[in-house]
Amino acid sequence: MRPEILNPLFAEVDSLKGVGPQLTKLLKKLGISRVVDLLYHLPTGAIERIKAPAAEASLLGRTVILDVTPFETRESRSGRGPTRIFATDSGGNAISLVYFNNPGWAKRTLPIGQQRIVSGKLEQYGDEWQIIHPEVSEPGKGPPPLIREPVYPLTEGLTNRRLGELVREALERAPELPEWIEPSLAARECWSSWRASLALIHRELGAEDARRRLAYDEIFANQLALLLLRQSQRRHRTVSLPGTGELIRKLHLPYQLTDAQRRVIREIRGDMAQHVPMLRLLQGDVGSGKTLVALASMLTAVESGAQAALLAPTEILARQHHSTLLGQLDSLGVRVAILTGREKGRARDSVLMGLADGSIDILVGTHAIFQEKVAYKQLGLAVIDEQHRFGVSQRLLLASKAEHPPHLLVMTATPIPRTLTLTQYGEMDVSRIDEMPPGRTPVETRVISEEKLPDVINGLGRHISGGGQAYWVCPLVEESEKSDAAAAEERARVLKMRFGDDKIGLVHGRMKGADKDAVMERFASGDLAVLVATTVIEVGVDVPNATLMIVEGAERFGLAQLHQLRGRVGRGSGKSTCLLIRGQNLTDVGRARLSLMRETSDGFRIAEEDLRLRGPGEILGTRQSGDEVFRAAKPEDVETLAPIAQSDAQLLLDRDGGLKGERGQAARVCLYLFERDQAVGLIRSG
Repeated sequence: MRPEILNPLFAEVDSLKGVGPQLTKLLKKLGISRVVDLLYHLPTGAIERIKAPAAEASLLGRTVILDVTPFETRESRSGRGPTRIFATDSGGNAISLVYFNNPGWAKRTLPIGQQRIVSGKLEQYGDEWQIIHPEVSEPGKGPPPLIREPVYPLTEGLTNRRLGELVREALERAPELPEWIEPSLAARECWSSWRASLALIHRELGAEDARRRLAYDEIFANQLALLLLRQSQRRHRTVSLPGTGELIRKLHLPYQLTDAQRRVIREIRGDMAQHVPMLRLLQGDVGSGKTLVALASMLTAVESGAQAALLAPTEILARQHHSTLLGQLDSLGVRVAILTGREKGRARDSVLMGLADGSIDILVGTHAIFQEKVAYKQLGLAVIDEQHRFGVSQRLLLASKAEHPPHLLVMTATPIPRTLTLTQYGEMDVSRIDEMPPGRTPVETRVISEEKLPDVINGLGRHISGGGQAYWVCPLVEESEKSDAAAAEERARVLKMRFGDDKIGLVHGRMKGADKDAVMERFASGDLAVLVATTVIEVGVDVPNATLMIVEGAERFGLAQLHQLRGRVGRGSGKSTCLLIRGQNLTDVGRARLSLMRETSDGFRIAEEDLRLRGPGEILGTRQSGDEVFRAAKPEDVETLAPIAQSDAQLLLDRDGGLKGERGQAARVCLYLFERDQAVGLIRSG
């Protein structure tokens, strides 16, 4: 149960003064629904204001605070131009206060003859001083403009000033929490308390020590949770699954395993032969042959008399895995079944019965395979084809439920930088397939200006006429699923007009899962020539005949995303091409990023660069999955602080495994603060 001391932080944001339904809705757009979210909505900079008695040349271009008295209002005759309110400052200078909309509000806020405090950037227009859209306050009523005001990420309809007021009220409510950081570390780093650090970062520009302290807190909670998860798993005993190698030898493969695949299979079989549950992360670039390694691992479980389950991130991928496994394993007498949300009635009951009596050896499915009603006779291995959809929170939940956990293999096709492997998978052993199977044709990548879009469409026409299939991915628009969908719908409409309705399919995030799957299946079967999509196809199916990937607005995507999208093609024996269509106003950084995509197909190199440019939350896809997103920690903090936090958390558990001492109790508060509630349930008693 969450400690009472944290209750003020987890209060709803509408408990703050003056926060009604409309403001609550605006705050929610920024991810702020509780007081703690407001405290961790950190400023990105600050406005430095100068309190001046009068306008003067030395203040040009600076943000000033002036006492003024309006003496004349001039409105545009056409109603389209600006409203100018002329006032005198304390030095007797005339100054023009300019507003480009809402003249009524401007006149009410700056009444003739009434003194007001204005703040804004001082400019010169001809021979007169002016401030465009100044902030206004009335002397003695409400807070005056701050000399140093933090600048926050905002949404339309919410002012920086109002958000700052809410943050200040939230800071007043914030309790003084017990200290979970080891005292000598805090002293060495010159770190203040948690509450003082929050106050500093919201009040001081460049409070770097305070920000690093808050970053460390997040990373420490993450590492402590992962260590508790590992500790819990290591306490459990499970069935040893050494395998015989017989089924793997009988498996007819169209090609030789790579040395990397053989090495990783040895590592996994070594783990599965132990009585301690395996916890292993398998990283492999797109097309490196992870699925074959997973198959070998599942056959090891079946050889040992146990069952295996393969969890896929989408229903259509589950069906493709199921179809592939049926083809490979039918002759070996291995029984494979599928369970997704689509299986109903007798079909579902038959699968459940087969799992319970052991007549099903391998189950493929979506999250449905881990529901409480699904009972296995002896689940020996769970393979998670996760693509970031089975993060720390889900693994904590699985561990807290399991009495005799299966061996666990988590696969990811998104290469994750080593630093992030520590923060996201710190409780796991890591295997990497760092070698591609022979014969895989590299995808040619070209960067093309959007001005040449007509040429691209003509080329697409030739590609379709030759019997080829293609993906067309539409750009991200302001992080909004709704506008992403609109962009995809418009592109599909244009292509349908050109090539015909029956050749173009459309999938986007706002469609129902079953509708998306139906379109994807039509594309996979060759019924559709072009699939227009948003990034929902990052996790997709194998369509060997699809040899052209077109990404519109490529500069708006992360490098890791582009790499995943490129991996959708090049799955057959033919030559494949990826066209990255860029906008005209490309920055130097944007140009360098797209050049890197053209130069390399090394996913690990791309991932390291993506981490440097975009930060950990974006790489891990966790902004979408709702899992770990560090709010104070930057990529460089993760790199420098994660090893310290891991070592500190391990030392704490070595000294006080039950977290019952003074610092241990404080560490529990830290876990609850960062919503690692399930981790507390894994703390060993005694």
